[in-house]
Formats: sequence, structure tokens, C-alpha cells
Amino acid sequence: MKIAILGTRGIPNNYGGFEQFAEYISVGLVELGHEVTVYNPHFHGYQEDTFKGVKIEKVKSPEQSIGAVGNFIYDYRSLKHALTKDFDLIYEAGYGTASPSYFLLKNSKIPVLTNMDGLEWKRSKWNFITRRLMRYFETLAIKKSHYLISDNLGIQQYYKEFHNTDTIYLPYGADAVYDFEEKLLSEYDLKANEYFLLVARLEPENSIAMILDGYLESGHSSPFIVIGNHQNKYGNYLKEKYKNKNIRFLGGVYDKQKLDSLRCYCKAYLHGHTVGGTNPSLLEAMASNAFIFAHGNNFNRGVLGANALYFTSSRELAVSISEVDMLAAKNKDGFLSGNNSKINNYYNWKRVIKLHEEVFADVIAGNRKSFSRRKS
Repeated sequence: MKIAILGTRGIPNNYGGFEQFAEYISVGLVELGHEVTVYNPHFHGYQEDTFKGVKIEKVKSPEQSIGAVGNFIYDYRSLKHALTKDFDLIYEAGYGTASPSYFLLKNSKIPVLTNMDGLEWKRSKWNFITRRLMRYFETLAIKKSHYLISDNLGIQQYYKEFHNTDTIYLPYGADAVYDFEEKLLSEYDLKANEYFLLVARLEPENSIAMILDGYLESGHSSPFIVIGNHQNKYGNYLKEKYKNKNIRFLGGVYDKQKLDSLRCYCKAYLHGHTVGGTNPSLLEAMASNAFIFAHGNNFNRGVLGANALYFTSSRELAVSISEVDMLAAKNKDGFLSGNNSKINNYYNWKRVIKLHEEVFADVIAGNRKSFSRRKS
């Protein structure tokens, strides 16, 4: 198969979830004998033409000069270019800035699969007009994309219930981690089981303020570590609000061994994502033997099941944090065993890559007609 992956900030990953997905899936499919091309913005730090056998197609992106709106142009240029090539299938990672270009699909014979990600229009960072636009872009993707992908059963249910639309469920992946380095904690002046941890993009819908408020309300003395790029408006707001309160913002950490070790040795890992999808950082926390407190929405519950403690308010979380040692003694071993089993038997990358290969082959062979979308 000849596959193109569009819509990310490129590989190797130095940004986030879709970029990590693109890296793992592309390299895995190449190892299975397929030809894969990943589209990168021209300013990506990696400037080689291939990465572990994956072809890199560099596309001019104006994002650095005009901001996020430049992604619409980048996605348009990427899709227009890909449709002129002899790919068997095009995979779009997200619809937000890609679907306005789907008018290009009108006469295309190349099937396009769109990963619908989370409920983008519910992100609290958007104003009213932007939310309306995101709902419109969601509708465009539903109408124009040949196939839709959900990486979470809750997302699949949403599209069925609210749009009467079928999607193909393909989970995200992670691999269980067994090699941890406690000595790496010294770089951050931390000690094992003496800090709380959050790893996320600093956005309101990730419940960061709720979590930090709950931590402060608990009165716990162990430091709280926040990992994620804080050089943005909301990050600056959080740093100002919580300065001098035993809360440390470390910025982005992209060294996987360091992240795995930080997750493994924390007292508790806090996960507050609320807008759906299977978040990569959650799977990686599960894979790293973290003791997890998660926001109690259907998406997180669908992944973690009974293997986490849940909260829906800062007050609920404050109670759990204040009792964390007792809760860990009662639940931690069982939670870690259950999450490890889920990673090894269900979410492991080898299985996830094979599932994608099977679906892609079915799509190319025309065996997924029940999921197809008619072009208007």
C-alpha cells in the first residue's frame, strides 16, 4: 500500500498526540512492507527526506508568520499535492483546518480517511464564532470525507447519536514501559513518590485550573509538577495565578524516558482532559505504572474503566489528594495491574498498527462500503 498521512506538524514528533501517532503508525507500516509518506511543514526541525524508512514531504506553511490560521493554507497545500500523487489512501489527522479544503475531493479517486479526534467545537478556548465555525467544519468532514475514524468509543457513539453517522473505531496506542530511571528525577529536584504530576497542553478544557485548585484546597505539601508548553496566553495566566504556591511549570519535556520515569515515580498523576478522544498522554501514564486520578467523563472512563479514581470538581479532587496515601495503599496495585493488562492486550502499538493496516487494506479494496460517504 502507498499511504499519505496529512494534517500534523510532522515527524519525528516534537509536539503532541497526532504527531506521535503519525510517527508510530508510519514507521510501523513501513516495517510491514508498505510505502508511507508523512507531510511536514517546511519549518520542521527535521530536514531529512526520510525518517526510519518513511518518506517526508515538506510543504510550505505560513503558520510562523501569520499564526494558527496558516494551518488552513498548510492543509490545503498538503491535500492538493497529495491528490496529484499515486497514493492508495490519504489519512487526515483531524478535521479542524483540513475539512474546508475537502472540495478538492469532488473528483478524487483516492479514498480519504479523517480522524475526527475529540469534540473540537467544545474547546473552551474558542469564542462563540469560532465554535460555530468548528461545528461547521465538523459537518463538512462528515459530508465530504470518504471515511471517518474515531479513536474512542465515546466519540464513535457521539457521531452515531448526534449525526447518525458511522465511523470506524481505531484506537490509539502505547507500549508498556519496564525501564525506569529514578536518578532522572534529580534533574528536576524531585524524589520518588513525593510529587504530583500533570502532563497536558495548557488549555482550559484540560481542567488544569480545576486540578490546581483542588491541589491547593487539599493542603498537601508535596510539590505539584506541570509539564506542557506554557509559553502561551493561558499558560501565562496559570503561571501568574499559581505563582509561589508550590506549583512548578516545567514546560515541554519530550524525552520519553524522562517522561516515563516522571510518571512512574509520581505520588499521583492527574488527567483532566474533557473534550473526548483517547488522549495519548493518558495511555502513556497507564503504560508507565502511574497512579491515576482522572476527570470523570465518559471518554476517560471508557479507557480507564475501574482502574482510576475520578473527580468532576476541585472539591472532589481535594478530598482525594488529601487522602492519597490511604487511597494508594488500597487501590494502587490493582489499578496498575489492570492498566498494564489493557496496554499489553488492547492498546499496544503492534496491535494498533496491525488494525490500521487491516482497515486501510479493506478501504483500498472497497470492502468498507458501509462506512463510505457520498460526495456532494
